[in-house]
Amino acid sequence: MGNQRMSIRPPVCGLLIIFPLLLLISHSAAQLSTNFYQKSCPNVESLVQAAVKAKFQQTFVTAPATLRLLFHDCFVRGCDASVLLASPNGNAEKDHGDDISLAGDGFDTVVRAKAAVDSDPKCRNKVSCADILALATREVVALTGGPRYAVELGRRDGRISTKKSVQHKLPHATFNLDQLNSMFSSHGLSQTDMIALSGAHTLGFSHCGQFSKRIYNFSPGKRIDPTLNSAYALQLRQMCPTRVDPRVAINMDPTTPQKFDNAYYQNLVEGKGLFTSDQILYTDTRSRSTVQQFASSNDAFNKAFVSAITKLGRIGVLTGNNGEIRRDCNRIN
Repeated sequence: MGNQRMSIRPPVCGLLIIFPLLLLISHSAAQLSTNFYQKSCPNVESLVQAAVKAKFQQTFVTAPATLRLLFHDCFVRGCDASVLLASPNGNAEKDHGDDISLAGDGFDTVVRAKAAVDSDPKCRNKVSCADILALATREVVALTGGPRYAVELGRRDGRISTKKSVQHKLPHATFNLDQLNSMFSSHGLSQTDMIALSGAHTLGFSHCGQFSKRIYNFSPGKRIDPTLNSAYALQLRQMCPTRVDPRVAINMDPTTPQKFDNAYYQNLVEGKGLFTSDQILYTDTRSRSTVQQFASSNDAFNKAFVSAITKLGRIGVLTGNNGEIRRDCNRIN
């Protein structure tokens, strides 16, 4: 089995006309800056860094859980920490089927980092949960060997979180290239951005149900997906028998599952993409060259990832007097 590991986790699973429009779209994002808290909370980055490092030392799941939490937040209502809000009647974003698999360690990381920031009297109630999530994500990427990049700040927290708003907003494991590109482009993200962000699957795990059809019931004529490496497919069958415990989790990256690196793309070249939406990036000739570039150069992947996650962090942000600075990340003020 090499480094592939199995673990048990709770079920997660006209120019003059256009120009003003472009200004309108980019206005909020333009209000973000890397030194936003220079006067109000100069220690914000070191406070978040220490809190995230302490959490990470307790459990590795901190890394993939936090990274996934940012993505799920930004793709629904924008990067406004609305995914963190709890609802007494089970009607918040995190109650939707596509979010119910978000690991609790991601939420806990933000709560701990928020408490650390607010423990500094100068910073109390000055830093948004949305910005803390963005900073915490940078920290987990760096802690697992990925790039340490500058994070744009100045987001404010949203006051609305509904289960309904998640519907059709997040990519599924069965998506093809056109579906992926359509969803990402709706947020101003290019195909290269999408492929780079997919590289976050170099960390983390999935439950067997997300890909069981690929190894047992792909089509009437082929039980195993022909784009899947046959030896890898048999390994997956061993770890995911037909009546497997739904809590069994399989590493997304079978080679270096706890390292943020370009092994994800090398795996795709070998037919070892766990989801259809992973393997299609190599199988489809329109995206193959980018996968090959990232597979051959970790530096090229890192640069593309930093560019893409920075653009991700600008989606639908609330700035200025919009939104609020939540005192408790789980509820509106």
